[in-house]
Amino acid sequence: MELLSPEGLRVDGRRANELRRILCRASVLNTADGSAYYEQGNTKVLVAVYGPRESRIRSQSQHDHAIVNVEFNIAPFSTSERRKRSKGDKRLLEIASFVRQTFEGAIQRSVYPRSQIDIYLHLLQHDGGTLETCINAATLALVDAGISMDDYVCACTAGFIDETPVLDLNGAEESSIETPDLTVAILPRSGNIALLQMESKLHSSKLEGVLELAVEGCKHIHRKLDEAVLAAANDLAEKLSH
Repeated sequence: MELLSPEGLRVDGRRANELRRILCRASVLNTADGSAYYEQGNTKVLVAVYGPRESRIRSQSQHDHAIVNVEFNIAPFSTSERRKRSKGDKRLLEIASFVRQTFEGAIQRSVYPRSQIDIYLHLLQHDGGTLETCINAATLALVDAGISMDDYVCACTAGFIDETPVLDLNGAEESSIETPDLTVAILPRSGNIALLQMESKLHSSKLEGVLELAVEGCKHIHRKLDEAVLAAANDLAEKLSH
């Protein structure tokens, strides 16, 4: 399959520096303290946040900060491969671990001593960029839950196809062994990098261009998340006024 045409178009019709379409909403679940639905291209994630609440296992609680627990599950119908994954599946644990590490540094955990914050991620449909989508969705849900954070955490992928840096890889691009895949998460106001994760090798001379493209994507996603938070706040204000 030709991933990049001579005209510079990708398999889904985008240019190299274009994001997939993003749709997102906060406060989609009434039973959670915070929740979000996030869709980037054909990758769709639902997130529920509970807490801060008392630690379920007292021996694991920390007297000076909250612990962050992340669980990631994939719906059996999310891919063409119909199989139920166990909770011990290596890929599930890996993504949950990346998300947990990312937010442990962004959440102001010292505000919530002797407590825990639970983030439940459910992948409804997969078409590339699972980790970035989970991070962006979790940010929206944590803001919805009122959890104190240093800043939003915004994530985006970038890769390299035919000597061209490309933004926000889809499933076909991500699964190609010829496409290096870099996931970057940043704190937009400071520009600090919260996560840098690569699935395959990329020559150091090409890394800077791919990294810069991913960071630009993160900044655009930040604006989208901000719009979703504002829309949720306006909805809440309208409900309270009636």
